[in-house]
Amino acid sequence: MRNYISRCFRLFHLKMSRIKWFFKRVSCYEWLNIKERYRRLLIIVKSLFYNDFLSWSYVCDILLEPIFWFVENFTSSLGPVFVTIVSFLKVFIVFIAYWIGLPYWWDKSPITTIFLLIFGNWLLINVSFHYYMGVKVPAGYPPQGGLIPEAVSICKKCIKPKPPRTHHCSVCNKCVLKMDHHCPWLNNCVGHYNHRHFFQYMAFTVIGVLFIMVFGLEIAYEEFFPEDPELDGHPVRINNSVIIPVMESMDHMTQEEKDKIAQQAAARAIGEFRRKLIIFAALICVATLAALGALTWWHAGLISQGETSIESHINRSEQKKYKSLGRKYRNPYDLGSRENWRQFLGLNGRNWWFILFPSTHGPYGDGLTWKTGHNIKIS
Repeated sequence: MRNYISRCFRLFHLKMSRIKWFFKRVSCYEWLNIKERYRRLLIIVKSLFYNDFLSWSYVCDILLEPIFWFVENFTSSLGPVFVTIVSFLKVFIVFIAYWIGLPYWWDKSPITTIFLLIFGNWLLINVSFHYYMGVKVPAGYPPQGGLIPEAVSICKKCIKPKPPRTHHCSVCNKCVLKMDHHCPWLNNCVGHYNHRHFFQYMAFTVIGVLFIMVFGLEIAYEEFFPEDPELDGHPVRINNSVIIPVMESMDHMTQEEKDKIAQQAAARAIGEFRRKLIIFAALICVATLAALGALTWWHAGLISQGETSIESHINRSEQKKYKSLGRKYRNPYDLGSRENWRQFLGLNGRNWWFILFPSTHGPYGDGLTWKTGHNIKIS
């Protein structure tokens, strides 16, 4: 009996040892499997994000990629909405100028009004024309399937050669000749063939806003600070608390007095509406003058230096690099302020006053080759 019990214990111990060994082996395999998976994951991550050119700018580009995706996809979708907003605001400001400004200046001085009509409509025609051309005229793209006279690099997205001053637009998904930027308010890229229309639209809009503000200031002052604030006639307050007393008093009035009170109430309502329109126009004009005025001034400086907004960033980085080497960098496309403006405005064989009127003439050159400051073409 004792031998039987001892043998049972030995068998039980042997079974437990085998079970422990089994679980120990399984856990060891699992641990090795986890380590192998982690090693493979680490290799995958390094292969995606690590290379010899890794830098903070590269990391920032990776982190900002979702933002770039949002801008690229929604800018093209919101472009028609922005164009509609700009057109609506322009029509509304013109309506306010005609409905409020025209009768005021005609009563004050018909000769001044004629001058204002001629000058104001000249501005309006130029603003409308250049905005339409900025929206409809393509910015200019490298020829598809054709030979490019000069190429400075290969576009990483199009996998095609790029002419000088050409950059890829992520919104349009095309390479644009002498690209400046993608403008959502035009729903179009600003490039070689419509850059002049974009700038002239801004310039004429700033002049037009100043024109409205200068000749509307007197109207606004007299509207909000009249010499005689009280209307002649029976004093009437349009208020719920005094409706009953007014109605009771009107029972003893003649029809002529009632008509006069109604006219005064209508005049007050129209005056209140006029003041709201003036405030709205003032806010739009001040905001437009501040934003568009600063943008026009900045672009005028870029044009004087013979560069686009993209090239200004590139040139600044080049200047810092050359300065660290003790050298001075010069923009190769800067031909002098006067010649830069002549080429930008397309004034080859034309007088300067030609730009004061709507014109569909194109810019200088075909956007594929450019002259440098040494009067030679670059490659």
